[in-house]
Amino acid sequence: MARTHHADPVADARVRFGPAGIEVGEIDTLPNQRSHSVLDVIPSFPDSAPPWIAPRAAYVHIPFCAHHCGYCDFAVAAGQDHRIEPYLDALATELAALRTPREIRTLFLGGGTPSHLDVRQLSQLMAELRRWFPGPLDEISLEANPDSFNEEKASLLASFGVNRVSLGVQSFDPRMLRRLERRHEPAHVEPAVAAARHAGMQVSLDLIFGVPGQSMTQWASDLKSALAISPDHVSTYGLTYEKGTQLWKQRQRGEFSPAPEELELQMYQHAMETLEAAGFKQYEISNFARHGFESRHNQVYWANEAFYGFGVGAAAYVGGTRTLNVRNLEVYLQRVLGGESPVFQSETLEPEPRARETLAMNLRRAEGIVFDRFCEQTGFDATALVGTRLNRYTAHGLLELDDRSARLTRSGRCVADAIVAEML
Repeated sequence: MARTHHADPVADARVRFGPAGIEVGEIDTLPNQRSHSVLDVIPSFPDSAPPWIAPRAAYVHIPFCAHHCGYCDFAVAAGQDHRIEPYLDALATELAALRTPREIRTLFLGGGTPSHLDVRQLSQLMAELRRWFPGPLDEISLEANPDSFNEEKASLLASFGVNRVSLGVQSFDPRMLRRLERRHEPAHVEPAVAAARHAGMQVSLDLIFGVPGQSMTQWASDLKSALAISPDHVSTYGLTYEKGTQLWKQRQRGEFSPAPEELELQMYQHAMETLEAAGFKQYEISNFARHGFESRHNQVYWANEAFYGFGVGAAAYVGGTRTLNVRNLEVYLQRVLGGESPVFQSETLEPEPRARETLAMNLRRAEGIVFDRFCEQTGFDATALVGTRLNRYTAHGLLELDDRSARLTRSGRCVADAIVAEML
């Protein structure tokens, strides 16, 4: 499934900026590799600990898919359904490192395709998660494919408190779906949305632009079709070519020409204009929501606040330390079921690099860098940290700057990767 993935320090812990998803920084190459003989005890914190130290959110990665899409570089497992049961056992073991139930506000199940699990498996998964995160929670989100999400699954998930589903629609055009190697059909989308609505869930739709061969007319049609369903939230991502993926290999062999950058820019601008005209607020570079339907979980990432992470390839940020689990499913199962930690990389940043990372994440948000909050969280004055750059970008119409905050303008969002790279 496509995400910003991201600002999304989730499965692959990558941070991307800009309409084309250009990478400006990664935390999936952390320098301090380590291995543990036993599962670590995840630290607990006093209630007074701030949210950038003590997690109020948790991410759980479900890698299983019916098919590995050509553009996807996340930790996925296609054709390995025989490993679902041991994987759920491994997740239960990893979660047990919490030792005691924790109070969080948001829970996100990503993948992979969490909806690929059958009803019994979903019930087992959710029962284990609610054991350690008993709630009440403000938001529990689940990623789903339109062809594997139905009323039975929606009803079961809702009974455990799932109140938001993110559907990987990507396109309503069969030709674009084939190019992306998506297996669902456009006709699967409306029944999946209806199932979510019947269960009382919020609905978010993921769309991809900049697909090879995609025209502006086709992209405009995708946006129109999405709005016709009346979703609560829409995410729009520029297609990226991650090294090693099937799509990247096809591009290297010259099997197609990628979309021109100018066209991608026009598509991104059209999405901003169209969605805002339809009553959606752009609250982050790639995300639009009706009032009150912003993703609370993803806002944790963009605030650079702490979060737990469980499962193969999952990242976590706890107590100021980032960790990343192994991405190989077989290795993950061997380690966890063998009593070893799945963590293979960790990093605790010094205060200034951590402040710069926070600045970069904050700039993804429409509200930008809120100076008082930034200083409280990092101990740094944002304007002193980046020198005269804020004034320079403001003069060029790329930033809006006042006494309270600094935030990207619409023009600035189109070149956010370059802005953030310089500030870092």
